[in-house]
Amino acid sequence: MFNKDPGFIKSRLMAFEHAFSGWWFVIRTQRNAWIHMVVSIAVILMSFILHLNASDWALILLAIAMVWIAEFLNTALEAVVDLASNHQQHELARVGKDVGAAAVLIAAFISVIIGLLILGPPLWELIKSLF
Repeated sequence: MFNKDPGFIKSRLMAFEHAFSGWWFVIRTQRNAWIHMVVSIAVILMSFILHLNASDWALILLAIAMVWIAEFLNTALEAVVDLASNHQQHELARVGKDVGAAAVLIAAFISVIIGLLILGPPLWELIKSLF
């Protein structure tokens, strides 16, 4: 029923190792990843403070994931373009990189809108209650 082959288990563990290596590469090398991390943490903390319901949490987490996924895919695209172009200037290499960056920009912009729609009203109420 289950594959008890130690090679299978080892290969799954190696897959996780490779994934975390990629994650660490993005954190180490991409300046915008640090911005994403700070904003993600701030939004998660604010969501706890505002006691969001489950559906609002789901939307917030999806928005955060969308930005991170776009950043990871953009980083992968940039690496592949650099490899293929041998770091030489080429119009199609520039287009590929610009389109990847645009995907991150769109994800971030939509995530800001989602954050404002979900966090804005309860945050405004909290601020009003303090004054």
